[in-house]
Amino acid sequence: MSAQPALTLPALTVIDTISDPGKSDRANEDRLGYNTHAAFVLDGATGLGERQFMEGYGSDAAWIAQFAGKRLGGELGPDTNVTDLIRAIAFDAHELFTATAGEQPRYAWPLAALAALRVTAAGAEFIGLGDSVLYLLHDDGRTETHMALPDAFAREQLAARAHVERVGGIGASGMAASDPDTLDELRRAREKQNTPDGWIWSLGLVPDAADHLARAPLEIKGGTTALICSDGLADLVSLYKAYDPASLIKRAATSGLKSLVSELRHFEREVDPDGLQYPRFKQCDDTTAILCRIDS
Repeated sequence: MSAQPALTLPALTVIDTISDPGKSDRANEDRLGYNTHAAFVLDGATGLGERQFMEGYGSDAAWIAQFAGKRLGGELGPDTNVTDLIRAIAFDAHELFTATAGEQPRYAWPLAALAALRVTAAGAEFIGLGDSVLYLLHDDGRTETHMALPDAFAREQLAARAHVERVGGIGASGMAASDPDTLDELRRAREKQNTPDGWIWSLGLVPDAADHLARAPLEIKGGTTALICSDGLADLVSLYKAYDPASLIKRAATSGLKSLVSELRHFEREVDPDGLQYPRFKQCDDTTAILCRIDS
């Protein structure tokens, strides 16, 4: 019997990466990672509890992003059962967190959004939880946007507008959560994450989130340039309307990701520091991205 020819996987090449904290005096709660067959961005959700439990990471949100990122970087391969991997990461994170923190209200549980790009023998695919994004620009001109929560940006902007109109701006701290009424609202919403009563499933302490992974096959014909990013960089498209997905990727490819972050910080810190024109919950958000190529 003749040997079967080896399957050739699409080639994944990382071109550029960046991870920039929103404020120099706060922990960067984003992480990125990649290996031969996958690239991903994790965006830790800023904690709403009274204190930090996982020491040595700057915040509990940074801890969960770091913990999940290390596991994904080492274990997410072309043949990995992704559902099982996400379930295992959440289970182990729950065990570690509760061993240190004990029983805490759900709004204090750390969690993160995930956007991942993986190549397998069957092609490429998007894997996601929460509001991190994958933008694609194919060499034939097609564009795609993938995220687990397609209406997340519109919902958040609506809620942020309500805060800004009530308070008169984001607030002196640069964080809307410093307002007691807004903090209560954010905590109520956070309590519902990763539960049947909520609409957001994220990577954190709840293994059942693995059953709610967003996954989509990606049709690669020839080659594709991909931009994986946290919602911070995606604001250039969704909030500030400075780019569409195609022009964002072209700008990243020609000028580098650092130039895009500089442009984002200009909007946040100089054009609209109080969130009056572009309503949001933070003056400046952590911003993380990977620019890469897939060639079939």
